[in-house]
Amino acid sequence: MRSVGFALQGLQALWATQSNVRIHAVATLCVVAAGGYCQISRSDWLALVLAIALVWVAEALNTGIEWAVDLASPEHHPLAGKAKDVAAAGVLLASLAAVVVGLLVFVPYLL
Repeated sequence: MRSVGFALQGLQALWATQSNVRIHAVATLCVVAAGGYCQISRSDWLALVLAIALVWVAEALNTGIEWAVDLASPEHHPLAGKAKDVAAAGVLLASLAAVVVGLLVFVPYLL
């Protein structure tokens, strides 16, 4: 139970400090609402849930990496910058993949 408490504290820290997390939350709500409106299939829900989870996990890991790098290297260092850039690239890749999944799921319902 302590581990769950720590994880919930992490979610709270993400929400309180990361504006992109709030954007992800709005996008998540929009996708879930669209899925309900379009009455998408169970397999489409599976694809969407996995895509949403991938983006949220990537954002959480990116934030953790950024904070750890800031702690380890408070002054600017080229490798610290690269580490943070690569972590941010992970979020970008996950988000692009989620957009592709969203298009694959919703375009047939819209046509």
